[in-house]
Amino acid sequence: MSDQGAFDTNVVTMTRFVMEEGRKAKGTGELTTLLNSLCTAVKAISSAVRKAGIAHLYGIAGGTNVTGDQVKKLDILSNDLIINMIKSSFTSCVLVSEENEKAIIIEPETRGKYIVCFDPLDGSSNIDCLVSIGTIFAIYKKYTDDEPCEKDALQPGRTLVAAGYALYGSATMMVISTGRGVNGFMLDPAIGEFILVDRDVKIKKRGKIYSLNEGYAMHFDPAVTEYLQKKKFPQDGTEPYGARYIGSMVADVHRTLMYGGIFLYPGNVKSPEGKLRLLYEGNPMAFIIEQAGGLASTGLEPILDIQPDGIHQRAPVAMGSRDDVLEYVAICQRHATKKK
Repeated sequence: MSDQGAFDTNVVTMTRFVMEEGRKAKGTGELTTLLNSLCTAVKAISSAVRKAGIAHLYGIAGGTNVTGDQVKKLDILSNDLIINMIKSSFTSCVLVSEENEKAIIIEPETRGKYIVCFDPLDGSSNIDCLVSIGTIFAIYKKYTDDEPCEKDALQPGRTLVAAGYALYGSATMMVISTGRGVNGFMLDPAIGEFILVDRDVKIKKRGKIYSLNEGYAMHFDPAVTEYLQKKKFPQDGTEPYGARYIGSMVADVHRTLMYGGIFLYPGNVKSPEGKLRLLYEGNPMAFIIEQAGGLASTGLEPILDIQPDGIHQRAPVAMGSRDDVLEYVAICQRHATKKK
């Protein structure tokens, strides 16, 4: 029996969706080309992730990246894929990667107007145990006419043109925003295209899950300890929150976006600025969460308002459902006032 009746002949692919958004915005098509090149890189990374064991891509490659993490073979492959795909799209002038100490300045003959900051394989310490990993990207525009340089990437998140992430889990998903809401696309391996499955995603106003690494509890700031105590032992008769922590930012933030709640990577005594990098982890994820109706803060200021002073700068992170983040921020600000 034919199954043609179940086949969608008017499917909305990510390419089609981005082209339609570009037409509405009366754009030049350059952002569409850039997003399409990232989409191709993600498909290739997804394929590599799926057959990593067979292709001997697991294991340490024999070095550490600029932020001190041990480099896995898949990291290097993913980094090279993204750099080469963006370079060949003629859309960008500066690239910032977690894997490269300095910004990459694109050759004059292949330059475009965008700056792309990315983490090619987030959560890569989880590769060997098959936990979900991902790719994160942030796209800014170059606003000056002078020669491109590293400083061009030092923009606050409020100036983002687009941001997104790919999640390599039970399926491969891409979540993107061009500043007009958040949309989710699932990779259909049968046709090799990302299909729109979640249109105009909105995060719950309040969730029931908190997510952070409590292994650092002895080093937490008192504000974080107080907030967690409220979630575990509520005094107002409400149910305590559930705890979920994967240790892969893309997976933890994606779950927070889908189910609500709060994701935390605060600073602590050992690392006052936390561990997450602002340009290619904090900002793009904060942009997605805020576009979906949530909030993202350091505890004392909105993440998207921070003026970066270095491409690998770190920042404390609290993001998720609006009411959950506001509650956390209120406690942080009260403790900060006490310190004064």
